[in-house]
Amino acid sequence: MQKNYIDSIIKQFQYYKTLGEKTFDQLSDEEVLWQFDPESNSVAIIVNHLHGNMKSRWTDFLTSDGEKEWRNRDNEFENIIGTKEQMLSKWNEGWECLFKALKSINSENFDNKVYIRNQSHTIIEAVNRQLSHYSYHIGQIVFIGRMIKGSSWKSLSIPKGESSEFNEKMFSKGKHSGHFTDDLIQ
Repeated sequence: MQKNYIDSIIKQFQYYKTLGEKTFDQLSDEEVLWQFDPESNSVAIIVNHLHGNMKSRWTDFLTSDGEKEWRNRDNEFENIIGTKEQMLSKWNEGWECLFKALKSINSENFDNKVYIRNQSHTIIEAVNRQLSHYSYHIGQIVFIGRMIKGSSWKSLSIPKGESSEFNEKMFSKGKHSGHFTDDLIQ
């Protein structure tokens, strides 16, 4: 059960990471910095926030509070990223920290408590909390990307109007195992 959960959650995080990256691939350097208005977040600002959260939550995941003293959350929502290259560097650094922490979870520490802002969490609660948080923000990234690209947007999952074909393909395989994302991200 524990290994199955960790393996599944790693695939789930990889799926959301890929959605972000497939969005970035469609956006120019200028577009990742675009803001609807001064109060809204650009793709780069959202990535900066994700980076700060990931570094704080996943550094020493099993041994220190997930809200690190060195984190400056308010600064994460400022325009401090100036290029797509800087944004991608922060993106990758955050994900590396996350995956390293997830790979450190095993049967001997799975029942440990972890803390976020001094509140106790089971491993499952803490991981699910972050999965929900990251999928929320990656959904924002995808939405912003889709708004920017308009009709030139390339679908990241089942393209509009192709659900029947996708379902036919899936049902033609018969009953099978695997992770649902295996057939969505190519």
